[in-house]
Amino acid sequence: MAEQKPDGLDTNRIMVALQRVYLKDTSFEAPNSPQIFTGEWRPNVSLNLGSKTTELGDDQYECVLNLAVEAKQEDKIAFLVEIQQAGVFLLRGLEPADLQRALVTFCPQQLYPFAREAVSDFTSKGGFPALQLQPMNFEAIAAEAFRRQQAEQAAAGNDAGASREASH
Repeated sequence: MAEQKPDGLDTNRIMVALQRVYLKDTSFEAPNSPQIFTGEWRPNVSLNLGSKTTELGDDQYECVLNLAVEAKQEDKIAFLVEIQQAGVFLLRGLEPADLQRALVTFCPQQLYPFAREAVSDFTSKGGFPALQLQPMNFEAIAAEAFRRQQAEQAAAGNDAGASREASH
């Protein structure tokens, strides 16, 4: 039989729930306004994306999704938007590997639509066409990061082996 807490919650049951979503930090800059509005709008847009998690206790975790979006018109910065979209997640009863996967894929995936909306709002309020970021597959992003990490570790291991051979 599952262990029961005094409040009646089943502590052995798997629970994955988004408890709260909030904007932790944000910045919008348009350093070359209003001059940037003259001429044809053909920006070069770059996106940097990352996430960080913090254990809060009682099976709760904060996940912060960091987005930095920069648009350049030729060699001038049109705008820079930085968003820290955060959420508190309840992740109970998961095996360690499943918990890690949830923290790097599920949690950021849930926050990304809120961050996309914030980027769109800030760019339109800054006088630019609303920027619609494309959907992201955080499973694929995590798999690619893992593959790169494995390749780097293998290369570092090969370099260490070669230097040991050279020193003998």
